[in-house]
Amino acid sequence: MKLKDPTPDVPVTRWDGELREGPGAATAAIPIIQVDGHGGHTLEPGYKRMPIGPDHILYPVMIGLALFPILMGSAGHHLADDMPEEDTHPFFPDHFWPYPIIAVIMMLTVGVLSAFVQTNMQLEQSADPRAVVLPRPDWYFLFLFQFLKLGPELIMSLVIPPLVVGALLIWPFIDNIGGRLAARRLGWASWPVPGRNKITGTAWVVFLGILLFLTLWALSGITLPWFTGPVTGG
Repeated sequence: MKLKDPTPDVPVTRWDGELREGPGAATAAIPIIQVDGHGGHTLEPGYKRMPIGPDHILYPVMIGLALFPILMGSAGHHLADDMPEEDTHPFFPDHFWPYPIIAVIMMLTVGVLSAFVQTNMQLEQSADPRAVVLPRPDWYFLFLFQFLKLGPELIMSLVIPPLVVGALLIWPFIDNIGGRLAARRLGWASWPVPGRNKITGTAWVVFLGILLFLTLWALSGITLPWFTGPVTGG
């Protein structure tokens, strides 16, 4: 079907009907725009267009999926591209086999503790309000319990622990900024990554050793000399 242009300078829109068969078949009107006698662009029929606009509930999801490869860099591009079959690993047995082994190891550990450390797994005597009992924290807080004895309570409880936690949270920035300055001062070409850095690796091992020492000291009940006087564990 072709329309005759009433005036050559006025754009005319021509509509062609297209009949399709199969699921979702419908008659779609395809606009063809002609400007100054030149052929225009054929728009997609309605059944091919995505019915998700800015007011649709899934529109943010579409935008997120489209921006993910851009925002995530190489990781996003890696996920967006089709991975070759030879580079993939099947879920069974490659990703499945560690979990039964972990479950068996946990069951064996609980069994060994039940057999050899029964005193720590049995119920204690009923609470007696007349008894004088010094409360003890759980084992993962024992180092803090012992740390409180090494100085003023305000500093040891509300100053130093929050500073240590804050330093651990911002450690990547400290390592990035301070590492470059340290490498320049030491004459190194670059600051090694944490896994191969002898300085930060040694500091981390010393920090874990201090925590382990405080925990074992709190369990032992041994009295050791300190600046403020003898300190007893437990």
